Amino acid sequence: MLASMRWLDHLDASTLERLRELSAGFLARKTISGAAGFEPTDDVRLAIAVQACLPILRLGLRAYHDFVEIVVYPARFLVHRKEMDEAGVVHESLDELAGEAMERGPVVLSWSDADPSAGNRDAGHRGWNVVIHEFAHKIDLLDGEADGVPPLPARERGGWAAEIQGAWQGFCTMVDRLEAAIPRHVDPESPQGEAWYARLPLDPYAATDPGEFFAVAVESFFVDPEPLAEVFPGLYARFRDYFGLDPLAVTGQQPPPQPAGRPSSPDDAPSQAAAEMEPPPSRS
Repeated sequence: MLASMRWLDHLDASTLERLRELSAGFLARKTISGAAGFEPTDDVRLAIAVQACLPILRLGLRAYHDFVEIVVYPARFLVHRKEMDEAGVVHESLDELAGEAMERGPVVLSWSDADPSAGNRDAGHRGWNVVIHEFAHKIDLLDGEADGVPPLPARERGGWAAEIQGAWQGFCTMVDRLEAAIPRHVDPESPQGEAWYARLPLDPYAATDPGEFFAVAVESFFVDPEPLAEVFPGLYARFRDYFGLDPLAVTGQQPPPQPAGRPSSPDDAPSQAAAEMEPPPSRS
């Protein structure tokens, strides 16, 4: 199962040993329990631990100090939600989720989505990884807000916030342009629609808000870093320093040079999504 995590191939021997140590500590401190009849095996627990510990190679297990349990469903699960709009009207929904991270609470995962040997068959983007995504939320939530700004020294917060906000707004513009180019007869949720969205550098879910943008971008950083480095080189550089890892180093690639004094923008680097939209080939 671990052999299917091809995005670990760039790690050197000392980093892999650090990942092994963190994973062992994670398994000793956390409870991984099943739900809806699912019984996690040792392989399941190890696969979750390795993926969860990749973002904390520099941060250490203290980044996960505020929760103990990981709950694993066999497949996607339903969550009943209530939200009140600005007019005071309560709206109820039943959402199907692949994962969920609760502030000071458990992480919930769908094993069919978290299983690295499954090839992320339901993912629209190569950088999709639900375990890294949800644990990125846990890191972000350490300061009480899922705003895309993890715990940082005070002198660094302003620059990071500007970087993440600018990158998120630029990505939202990309999504708007792409959706305006999709022909009206194409259902966005059809294979043809998915082919359009696959042109984006990140999963379109990143446009939801800065917190989701952060989690999706962290997924991409660890699993498929090239699009992130190409389109958002400033954000890639901040992630490289914060997480203590340079996923592109193994190939000798480097992010495009970033002009000093301002956060990166998708206009600073060429991008397939920012280019003129040509109809993609249909999927069979």
